[in-house]
This record gives sequence, C-alpha cells and structure tokens, in this order.
Amino acid sequence: MFRRSLLIVATLAASLSTSSVSADEGMYMLTDLKAQNAAVMQDMGLEIPIEAVFSNSTLSLKDAVVHFGRGCTAEIISDQGLLLTNHHCGYSAIQSQSSVEHDYLTDGFWATRQADELPIPGLTITYIDKIYDVTAYVNKQLSIDPDPEGINYLSPSYLEQVANRWAKQEGMTLTKATQLELKPFYGSNRYYLFVKTVYSDIRMVGAPPSAIGKFGADTDNWMWPRHTGDFSLFRIYADQDGKPAEYSASNVPLKVKKSLAINIGGVKEGDFAMILGFPGRNWRYMIAPEVKERMEITNFMREHVRGARQEILMDAMEKDPAVRIFYASKYASSANYWKNAIGMNEGLDRLHILDTKKQQEEALFQFGKETGTAAYQQAYDQIAAIVKKRHNASWDREALNEALVRSLDFMSQKEGEKTPYPAVEKLVCRKMIHLYMDYVPASRRISIFTLIEAKYYGDIDRFVDAVFADPKMKTRFGQSIKNGLDRSAEEMKVDNESYDRAHKVWVAGIMKMREKNQLPLYPDANSTMRLTYGHVMGYSYRDGIDYLPFTTLEGVMAKEDTLLSEFTVPAYLKKLYQTKDYGSYARPDGRMPVCFIGDLDTTGGNSGSPVINGKGQLIGLNFDRNYEGLSGDIAYKPNTQRSIAVDIRYVLFLIDKYAGASRLIEEMNIVKD
Repeated sequence: MFRRSLLIVATLAASLSTSSVSADEGMYMLTDLKAQNAAVMQDMGLEIPIEAVFSNSTLSLKDAVVHFGRGCTAEIISDQGLLLTNHHCGYSAIQSQSSVEHDYLTDGFWATRQADELPIPGLTITYIDKIYDVTAYVNKQLSIDPDPEGINYLSPSYLEQVANRWAKQEGMTLTKATQLELKPFYGSNRYYLFVKTVYSDIRMVGAPPSAIGKFGADTDNWMWPRHTGDFSLFRIYADQDGKPAEYSASNVPLKVKKSLAINIGGVKEGDFAMILGFPGRNWRYMIAPEVKERMEITNFMREHVRGARQEILMDAMEKDPAVRIFYASKYASSANYWKNAIGMNEGLDRLHILDTKKQQEEALFQFGKETGTAAYQQAYDQIAAIVKKRHNASWDREALNEALVRSLDFMSQKEGEKTPYPAVEKLVCRKMIHLYMDYVPASRRISIFTLIEAKYYGDIDRFVDAVFADPKMKTRFGQSIKNGLDRSAEEMKVDNESYDRAHKVWVAGIMKMREKNQLPLYPDANSTMRLTYGHVMGYSYRDGIDYLPFTTLEGVMAKEDTLLSEFTVPAYLKKLYQTKDYGSYARPDGRMPVCFIGDLDTTGGNSGSPVINGKGQLIGLNFDRNYEGLSGDIAYKPNTQRSIAVDIRYVLFLIDKYAGASRLIEEMNIVKD
C-alpha cells in the first residue's frame, strides 16, 4: 500500500480495532472534499486545487461529467458536446438502431458526418449544476410540518415539496429542463439537494463492433485480466440558443462550458487516479443478519432464476440473428447481475465478511457503552428481529420479482401490442412459472395458481397458451402478480418503517464513532454524483497468483478463439496488430495498451465514469470490477477490490486507426504530459 498522509496513517493505526475503513475506501460527497479529503488526495498525488475538482461557484471537473440515461456515467470530451461512455452503457441504444440489414451490434457504427449521427429516442443526459448540503433546512421543515405517519423524513413526495420551498427561498430560477432532487443520506441523518439540467436530444456518434466493445462477453465479465474496448460515443444537441430541447432537425451540437483534456502520456503503476461518477447502490451499513439475508434470498434468486432464463434466451439467440439483436440488451442486463450475485456470495464467504461485520458491530456497541447510550444495541436488536420476521415475505417477493416480473418481457407490453417472438417468450414463461412454484410453497403463491389448478388442472403449458391467446387471461395474470407484490409490500410496511427508524440510529452511531476517530465519512451509493480515489495497481489473489495492473493488445490476440463468438477478433484489428500501426497511442515499449486496474471504490452506475489523473486529465474509462472484489458492495477490501478501466489510448487508437474517424479526434483536446 502506498504512502498516505501521516495524519491518516496515525488515525488508522489508532482506530484499527473500531473500523475497517482504509484511506482508499469511499464514494465521497463532492461537497465534503475540501474539508475531509483534500489533504489526503494531495498527499497521494492530486496536483490541481480541490476547487478544480468540485466547486459550486466556478467551473470544475464536475461540470464535464454527466449522468447517462438513468444508470451510467459519461464524460464530455469536446467543446461540441461529444461524450464518451461504455459500450455496455450505450448497448440498448446501439441495439435500438440495429437490424439484420444494419447490424451495428456486430459491425459497429461510425457517423462519418454530424448529419449521420443517429437520434436515440428516450435517452437523456443530466448535468449536475449545483450540490447543496441542506440538512439543517430539511430538519427544520421536518420539525414544523405535520407528519401523522412519521415518514416525512424519507418520503420522496414530501422531500420534493421541501426542495421547491428551498429553491423559492433562495430565489432560484427554474426552467422546464431543471430538476431538483433532494435525497436522504447516511440513513436519513443528512440531506443533499442536487440541481440538475436534463438534455433529451442525444445522438449516437460511434461504437466499435461487439467483438471489441464486448470482447470476452459473459466469460470475462467481472474478471481480470481484461481486454475489452468497452466504449461508445454520443453527442448532446440543443436548440439554437443552447437550451435543452426535444429532438429537432434544426438542433445543433451543444457548446459546452467544460470538457476533459485527454492525456495520452500513459499511466504507470502507483500513479494517482480518481473517478467521478454516479454509483448506483451499495450497502456498507448493513448488519450481519442483513448480509446473510442478501446472500440467501436476493443473490440466490438472481443466480438460479436468471441463470435458467438466460439459457433459454441464449439458445434462441444463437439460432436466429433477428432474435439475437432483439434480446441482446435484455440478455446482457440480466447476465450482468446474475454473475455479480454469484461472485458476491463467493467473496462474502471467502473474505469472512460476516465475521468482519460482527467485529464492527461489537466496536459500535462498545462505543455506545463508552458514550453512555444503549441506542445502538437497541437499534441492532430491532433490525435483526425485523430481518428474521420478514424472511418469508422477502423470499416470496424476490421469487415473484425475479421469476414473474423481471423475466416475463411480454407482460409489460401494452394491450394490443404484438409480441415479437412469442415462441421464445412462451418457453421463458413456462420455465419461470415452474421455478416460482419450486421456490414458493402453495400456501404463499399468488392467486392465479388457484385458477391454474381449477381451470387447467395444474397444466402450466395450457395456462401459458391461454395467456398468449386471450388478452383477458393475460390481464388477469398481470393483476395477480401486482396483487402479490402489493400483498408483500403491505405485509412488510410496518416492519420497513420500523427498520428505517432503527437504521437511522445505527448509521448515526457509526458516523459519530468515525468522527471521533477522525476517519473520513461517506454515505451508501444512491445514484448521486460521487468521487473515489486511489492508485493504479495490481493485486495478489492467492499464494503464487499476482495480477499485473496492465493488459495489452497482445492479450487480445492470445485470447482469440474462432470457435467462440465471445473471443472473435476483427480482421482489421489483427492487421493493425501485425503491422504495429498504433500511431501516437503506443506505450513507450511499442505495445498497444488496452486496460488497467486500480484500487478505486466503485460499483454499478460507475460504468462509463472517467478515470482522471492528478492533473485533472482523462486517462481511462471505468467499465467493470474484478470478480474477487464483488463483495465490495457490502464491505470494501483494499487488498483485493479493483476497478477496471479501458486505457484512453486504446479508445483513441480504435477511433482513429480502426474506425478512421479522424473528425472526432480533431474535436478533442489531446495532450501528452
């Protein structure tokens, strides 16, 4: 581990018995950086002022990072609104524009002119204009507003009202494109307000073929070493005045205020790196019974139900190119967290995370005794009791969600809308119903199973045929599913409200203990903008297994397998490799860099996030984590958790040399220092 500031090292040594936090751990709120993280970041290698990373009053790196759709991150890389994100983040957009005749998933897509850039209906890009800690204001409103059910502190509708009040008090000017997002953090012990601007005319500019953008596919997903060119390019369009607008042929590329400079000087082991992005969810404040619940219910269902569905889809996709294109994005989305669930459970067991959690819990109990309060022990006992009580309802809900909600695509179609591939959907539906029955006892199943027994004598095939033939039966099936979800929600309503109150106390205790020990604080991820930092570095997994932090194009060629579509290498990429035609993007030793890893703390939603060096320049594009670190969503382990990034030099090489899209290179601010 690299040198940290003396303060942090001393603090960690003093608090080793009460916390497992390391100086690298954390998805930090940008508003806290100056007071909490700046000195450590500068000691680690940050060369620019912390205000250049985040500021509410001047332009900063924050202003070049955007929320891509609702689940990924992207960064602005030219003053003409060109943005970079992952291939897998743009996958559904690429799929939506693809057909058997124009198979952009297989062949890639490159707009030779701006006029050829393809509009993507429904895709949005969201800027974060300002971030405010409004905890004091929200707490004041909570104290004076009526709250008969005692849930205002978590209610999205109530917090929306408070956000609008605050904006009015501050004299803010809001437009149709402005969004206010007020969210609770740290178990509702703090509140932050995000002022956002949303653009809705987004166009696809370029994407490599899947043989590059998804090289390794499911086999390599969540794995290191990695050799994937996981990127795609889009552009933000606005009206003639630069304002957000719906798609129009008269719209023009957005003239942005801030874009990232791109450094092709390369990275070396030990270099400082940071990531700005929108991590989706993690659960660092769980207690041990909650972790066990996650393993035995959520992850179990994801592994077994999604795995069964994916087998059916893959078989159908391999037989028909049209089916492959239609289901490609759905399959990839499902498979991603199917493998994540498997790897998380393995990691939680291997790293003895339940034991780690118990040690942390004992530390907080002791802290409570030292500070004269039993509140933390009481909160723990209440949470543990709730987890035990809700077991059956949680199991039933997860089985219902995985088998009959997320897996049955045809059920979400509007009345009268034709199912594109009914034979595939029928196969999936039959399998999912059988799995649901395997996992949920008859006494707890949704009501439709009473009808299946009475009318179809338990014949699932006949029932599925009826659902596809009779819209009324489909509606009845859908209503039964909804009723089942409503029933589960109602069963857990009181317990969940009690849980929220106990969790707030529990997290407040952790916050106080860390503050006493002078340790940095960060809340669980919730799809809001965060920063994490660390170093480019490899890791040791087991005795005799040491992973280097870099991969090269040589590794792509070594993995090539013409019998497996996951490891097909495009002919022209092989030609560039053979001739070593790498231009200015090669490493000093003449090899072509592909990917690198670092000990940065990321999770889902960080896909597409920029990896930025100490000078504030783009050096890579985050796209994955390593399998050994998947337990990091619950407990970060710095020795084994790594974020995986595609080297920006590989991205530029593919745009320039492989695709010949020099017009895009000319837009960018590329430096080599």
